[in-house]
Amino acid sequence: MKTMTLEQAADLPVWRRPIALLFLMAIALPLSFSTWSALLNNFVIEVADFDGSDIGWLHTVREIPGFLAFGVIFIIIFVREQTLALIALALLGVATGLTALFPSFGGILFITLFSSIGFHYFETANQSLQLQWLSKDRAPQVLGWLIAIGSGATLVAYALIVMTWERLELSYNTVYMASGTLTVLIVLYCAFAFPQFESPHPQQKKIILRKRYWLYYALTFMAGARRQIFVVFAGFMMVERFGFDVHEVTGLYLINLVANMILAPVFGKAVARFGERNTLVFEYVGLTLVFLAYGGIYWFGWGVVLAAALYVLDHLFFALALAMKTYFQKIADPGDIAPTAAVAFTINHIAAVFLPALLGYLWLQAPGAVFLLAAGMALTSLTLALLIPRHPEPGNETRFSQFQRPQPAE
Repeated sequence: MKTMTLEQAADLPVWRRPIALLFLMAIALPLSFSTWSALLNNFVIEVADFDGSDIGWLHTVREIPGFLAFGVIFIIIFVREQTLALIALALLGVATGLTALFPSFGGILFITLFSSIGFHYFETANQSLQLQWLSKDRAPQVLGWLIAIGSGATLVAYALIVMTWERLELSYNTVYMASGTLTVLIVLYCAFAFPQFESPHPQQKKIILRKRYWLYYALTFMAGARRQIFVVFAGFMMVERFGFDVHEVTGLYLINLVANMILAPVFGKAVARFGERNTLVFEYVGLTLVFLAYGGIYWFGWGVVLAAALYVLDHLFFALALAMKTYFQKIADPGDIAPTAAVAFTINHIAAVFLPALLGYLWLQAPGAVFLLAAGMALTSLTLALLIPRHPEPGNETRFSQFQRPQPAE
């Protein structure tokens, strides 16, 4: 396969440039992963009779490959990141397609592990490619558009589920197989339609931990811990407490997708205009209030309409996390992007390995307490976000940097 630099790629037709590849991968990922997520809670409750503890263990297993994402560093010694991204995306598609063929507790954990390897290794490589291929001035806006295009692809898939699930009496196997196959077909097209793109800065192929990236690491850790509560328990609550059916859960996801399509590009512009610190502060204040309100559903018996509204708001606030990517892009040495993306995914999943299973037991006793814990995590993230300088760059990574003696980059 032909290899070319990003400068040479600028002369290619638009549909063969790096940004086109990023957009196609942004479409392929949610076709499998979002469909899997939309059906998951109904699938495990109806087919395998899961309770809160079981769903916690499922997500713990799902996050193990994320914790091991630093393995990407060793893989890219032998395989280009672009190739790794496509292989991992294909693995996700295949595993998603086969999900309904494993309807037991052990079977679901088994196929979920393979699906998760594909998802997390793709996300690690994809994030690295985004930050290498996009210029710093364009990154916030393009990342916003990538979120929007992924939401648009998922919107089409979810709309089809809502319109046809009951009418055509679809099975879980049919939907999972269709979504996984579409992902694999897009991967095959990308493998043959695009050349290999050389990034302008060679990437370090070893584990890298920089003291000056400590704030990014801390924000990443808290984001991973906090997000697990939303991913594992917010959707599970809609099914367990309010009895949502597949088409109702998917309808709720459709609202999220439409909102993301409209607002994600706006969020990208907001990051460019107001800076990463202000954007993340806004996100974490909003998430704190949302999680406290989630707890109120259990403490005060608030109803389904509020729960659905909170679910949408929760999802939207998380979209603002693109500011963390651009913050790191601004402070990083260009050659650190790939290894740090891998290390960051591992940091992001440290809590994810034990938190879902542990909180699953707490959920059985006091569901509201799970969301109270999430509110505390959001407040911790808010405190950390206040340490981001207005104009982050190498040597000015935190607001403490101005009090330190200038040091060369590590």
